Amino acid sequence: MDECLQDVIRCDLCETPVPPKHCELCHIHLCEACVEKHLSDQSKDHYIVPFKLRGSIPKCLNHSFKTCTIFCKDCNVSICTICSSWGEHVKHKKEDLLKVMAEKKELIRKDLQELEKSIYPKYQEAATNIPVQRSDVNKHSQKLTTALDKQGEALHIEIDTIIQGMKSEIDVMDAQHIAAIDEQEVAINKTSTEITQVIQDLKKLLDTSDVCLVSEYTSRTEEFRSLPAQFQVTLPTFTPQEINREQIHQQIGSLSELVITYLVPTLLDEPRILTDIQTEYRSLHSVSCLSDSELWTCSRYNDKILRLYNLQGELLSSVQTKSGNATDDIAATRSGGLVYTDDRDRSINLVRGTQIQTLITLRGWRPRYLCSTASGDLLVIMESDDEKQTKVVRYSGFTKKQTIQYDDQGNPLYSSGGLYYTKYLSENRNSNICVADRAARAVVVVSAAGKLRFRYTGPPSTPGESFLPVGITTDSQANILTSDYDNHRIHIIDQDGLFLRLFHNCGLQRPWGLCVDSRDNLFVAEIDTGKVKKLQYYK
Repeated sequence: MDECLQDVIRCDLCETPVPPKHCELCHIHLCEACVEKHLSDQSKDHYIVPFKLRGSIPKCLNHSFKTCTIFCKDCNVSICTICSSWGEHVKHKKEDLLKVMAEKKELIRKDLQELEKSIYPKYQEAATNIPVQRSDVNKHSQKLTTALDKQGEALHIEIDTIIQGMKSEIDVMDAQHIAAIDEQEVAINKTSTEITQVIQDLKKLLDTSDVCLVSEYTSRTEEFRSLPAQFQVTLPTFTPQEINREQIHQQIGSLSELVITYLVPTLLDEPRILTDIQTEYRSLHSVSCLSDSELWTCSRYNDKILRLYNLQGELLSSVQTKSGNATDDIAATRSGGLVYTDDRDRSINLVRGTQIQTLITLRGWRPRYLCSTASGDLLVIMESDDEKQTKVVRYSGFTKKQTIQYDDQGNPLYSSGGLYYTKYLSENRNSNICVADRAARAVVVVSAAGKLRFRYTGPPSTPGESFLPVGITTDSQANILTSDYDNHRIHIIDQDGLFLRLFHNCGLQRPWGLCVDSRDNLFVAEIDTGKVKKLQYYK
């Protein structure tokens, strides 16, 4: 019995059994109560890690006597405090190694969930259609061959050569068709295999305590979201003719060409409302897709609560803003967090679970609207304190990377005017930055470099003064959608500003905030009803 008790791991300071913490630099086990006491000894450095990670923190490659406690995000490598304070890493963006590991673990969980539940099933479904397509090719070819044989019997020996030639044409077109199907199958199977391997790798990463391996993880989920290009086949047909021995060749008939056309989504004339979610807001402004089944929402009118709903309208989570102020805008991030603006205290904040971290605090400017980009950057619309200037600023983490404010002639790209002049924004698939400028009655689109590409002021048949764009989002086809709330409608334009469609008879009431999910379903926040409506707008 005494030998068993001696085997129990205890806190090195107070003998409490099964301590949950470990100091990686001092190599001692600690209970929660002794952590603070241990850290109070400032005569040497400490690094507290969960007990299960003891011994897993790597040694510095440049300073073998030092333990890596910092992660350099610019170099994607673990470093020690010495490397952090001098040399190439001094001006790089750095974070605590365990924090980076926790963030990467969360990204891995999100990627694993999306790959298993959404992306991989798409490939499985596409793969099951391949045998059916092959069977249909054979059946149709047999019909053509039978028709040709019947015509050939009527024309006897004189047309055997011609008939055989036309059969050869069928064989060639069959080969082209099968080749297209084989190419599609190869692409689907190749990617499916890659996804299977990635899923296995992600599961291993979730179970590993290898900090370096996890910290160096880079997501590949984005490249798997879209299936390989599908195609549409226009099958050849055979048209027989009346037999005329003087014109045998013409009377045999002709085969049309095999035409393979790759499919692209087609816009519906009017969208279909799939889901109607009643939120707790009296005025609803912003909606952002955390996933295909979960939506963050907020109101800018005296409501300090951010709420997460599922598609059944159930409230999954609610978080109060850090300052207790209402927020102008929200944006879900790829890693599963939520960022929001607080123009009163000039801050941009990150919500993870129930914890809120202030990322950026401004001086002389107020952050108003924002979006999270495919690369993980933040694009922020901000206005000067005197409400006379407006600009778009790109942040990578805590670092300002780009400011977009003027065109090539030095004129302001965006209007100014304070609280009631909304300017929601979205990044398109082609990296264009799209801003719905309500005061200017225009959608303003600039390139990734900040150069003005075009201004959309409504369809040609609609007077410009009636167009009041508010919410804005983009989809997988790089189309731009904006809500015209006064007119109860949604405008859709392509990436070059060409008007495509106007949705105005689909039961929307003062649509405001917009977002799309990974399947191009549109979510619309209605400001007056407090509802979020899910719409299908592609065939």
